[in-house]
Amino acid sequence: MFVGQSGIRAGWSVLLFVLVLVAIGFLLQTAVHFLLHPKALPRDAALPPRLGMIAEGLQVFCVFVATAVMALIEKRPVLYYGYQGTARAARFLFGLVWGFVAISALVFTLWKAGLLGFDGLLLHGPAAWTYAAEWGAMFLLVGLFEESLLRGYLQFTLTRGIGFWWGALLLSFLFGFAHGSNPGESPVGLFAAGAIGLVFCLSLWYTGSLYWAVGFHAAWDWGESYFYGTSDSGMVAQGHLLGEHPAGKLLWSGGATGPEGSLLVIPLILVIALAMWLWWGRRVVSPFADSGWRPAWSRKPAVVTSSTMLGETAA
Repeated sequence: MFVGQSGIRAGWSVLLFVLVLVAIGFLLQTAVHFLLHPKALPRDAALPPRLGMIAEGLQVFCVFVATAVMALIEKRPVLYYGYQGTARAARFLFGLVWGFVAISALVFTLWKAGLLGFDGLLLHGPAAWTYAAEWGAMFLLVGLFEESLLRGYLQFTLTRGIGFWWGALLLSFLFGFAHGSNPGESPVGLFAAGAIGLVFCLSLWYTGSLYWAVGFHAAWDWGESYFYGTSDSGMVAQGHLLGEHPAGKLLWSGGATGPEGSLLVIPLILVIALAMWLWWGRRVVSPFADSGWRPAWSRKPAVVTSSTMLGETAA
């Protein structure tokens, strides 16, 4: 009931990971409030980059520790869940490039369609470079946290229990649903967040690692929030390079949600997925190829290796 050929069954592993993560987060939050007495940021206030770095850094720490605990229990390397594989630096750098290219294409389309207007440069000289670096570090932590949480241990474990794509659909839905707490978020923005989560799962499917997804995620958010100065899922960054304002109908401009709230983000996501299939789909065999859609009860038991996650029924 609790243990299979590959160790603790997937359902119980997921539950244990969540319990460890919540416990670490609670202890860390209690310690921070006791020592620093931080004040809550108003929901409609612009987010300072240093505060963002602290918050995201603590969340990355919590996920890393929870993953390390589970890796110790399962007798696997802590980097096993998405941070192994080949060409790691190249995948991360290409992710950075394509993340910025993708958000630039969306912003350019909105601008040319009259759905977004620019108000000029808001930062100059050293301040521009300082904010650029701070927001770059902050959004790198965002990428590490969200990818490690939803497409790291949990994705690998659900693959072991119910199949890669069933796990990807579930976690991508949760990724979109979690954005509902953002101020200014919209139904289109929530759908787009879930859809881009599936694109990140697609990169994991082809490459076996999260490096491309982390780079893309960080560069997209940096370009959106700092470089172009738009809202990012309803969040406004304090200290952004360009000033802008949405124009036209909400469904097309994105409004307070930002470019991710525009219907134009949907064809962009489809183009990104198609490009990934054209580039990787015909050149590589997915390390998860034997556990795509097949649920655990329909698969023959097999030994789990570093490149496959087979042969276990969910709890």
